Amino acid sequence: MLACTALLACSTAGADSLCDRPARTGTLARAVDESSGLAASRRHDGVLWTHNDSGGEPEIFAVDTAGRLIGRVRVAGAENTDWEDLALGPCPAGDCLYIADTGDNRERRSEVVVYRVPEPEPGDTVTARAERFVIRYPDGPIDVEALYVLPSGDLFLISKGRSAPVTVFRYPAPLRAGDTVVVEAVQPLTDAAVAIPDQVTGAAASPDGRWVAVRTYTSVQLYRVEPDNTLRAAADPPGISLMALAEPQGEAVAIREDGTLFFTSEAGLAGIRGSIASMRCTLD
Repeated sequence: MLACTALLACSTAGADSLCDRPARTGTLARAVDESSGLAASRRHDGVLWTHNDSGGEPEIFAVDTAGRLIGRVRVAGAENTDWEDLALGPCPAGDCLYIADTGDNRERRSEVVVYRVPEPEPGDTVTARAERFVIRYPDGPIDVEALYVLPSGDLFLISKGRSAPVTVFRYPAPLRAGDTVVVEAVQPLTDAAVAIPDQVTGAAASPDGRWVAVRTYTSVQLYRVEPDNTLRAAADPPGISLMALAEPQGEAVAIREDGTLFFTSEAGLAGIRGSIASMRCTLD
């Protein structure tokens, strides 16, 4: 579970004081069978961007809030080794999508990559050529499935908690294509490695940068962003349970400007399609 540490002051408030109950809104198109990352468009009302997991084509999908496919866009100049999360954030071109090719189940990748492209139109067939940012971690390879970007342009990655504490890492702006950058550890979110149900599978920042949602296979925790970029839990761990959604394999989270959180799941066995769900929160 996302436990409190010395760096995280936990509120005694319950999750119900922040959010309504999560509820399914639909199923994902069959083309999106391994939705692993999610971002809410700020230019196109009701549009969410997602992508498939490792080994898929280097493409992103535009879907509506019921999971219906709106567009399918190839990411020029990118490869999908193990895409795990997606974020929307500022860039020199305006608003960009950041794609985390950071998955590493065996924790053997000496370098991982984040791609950045200007947000396309849902009807486009291909993006502008992606910028490629190469990353290393300070203590060697680690599995990471969560990414968020703050309005400052700083990029943050959160480790899964597979073999070490769940940890937040920072790549300060400006990002530097062509360089290999060792990201800095900002804070641990747990005291030790965590069990599979509590491993981190996605993250998202609110457009104003004041809130970050961190989800696991079974729950989501909301954090306030402190001036020093650390995260302070807004409710007791593990946060808000997502078990009632009965997701085949819960993976991704996004935050819309109005405080609505969206969740997607990979598809399940026996032809069970991936799901999409939402939860309205009051993020003052």
